[in-house]
Amino acid sequence: MASLCLSLHQTLNPLASPKARPLAFSFPRSTVSIRPLPKRTTSVTTHASYTPTPATERVISIASYALPFFNSLQYGRFLFAQYPRLAVLVEPIFPILNLYRSVPYASFVAFFGLYLGVVRNTSFSRYVRFNAMQAVTLDVLLAVPVLLTRILDPGQGGGFGMKAMMWGHTGVFVFSFMCFIYGVVSCIVGKTPYIPFVADAAGRQL
Repeated sequence: MASLCLSLHQTLNPLASPKARPLAFSFPRSTVSIRPLPKRTTSVTTHASYTPTPATERVISIASYALPFFNSLQYGRFLFAQYPRLAVLVEPIFPILNLYRSVPYASFVAFFGLYLGVVRNTSFSRYVRFNAMQAVTLDVLLAVPVLLTRILDPGQGGGFGMKAMMWGHTGVFVFSFMCFIYGVVSCIVGKTPYIPFVADAAGRQL
């Protein structure tokens, strides 16, 4: 009877039974090490440092363009006769022009001196040689109108032939004057001028 009461008491009172131990789970430590991301570095492409053109090369290049300009002044006589005020633009170079024309065969001496002494002289940089070759090529082209005038002689009959010669000579002088200004300004700032119809022919000769 006593044993029956004891078993019944344990059944009705669950707290008397031994406490159940909670389940314990152990996780292994992670062996993966998390490293900080490297800082992103932006790569900036730096261009090669600009090397300015030496002053001596600029001066030689400017002097080269004086050759075709001096030889083209003869084509401007009709323009100066019609507009005398335009002659003021070239008055500052009259002393140099008179000195240039006082030398016998100055045009031929300057032409071959520029071609043989500068263009074909590899001791000069390509910048100087290219500008000199453009001046030489332009000077050769300026000789074509003179030859055509002497062969055709359009001014002999007067009328339209004379007007055509005046327009042609004026156009040649204006083109030569613009090439001279363009070449001089470009050389002053250290850039390479590319004269239309002349630069390609000059580049092939170097």
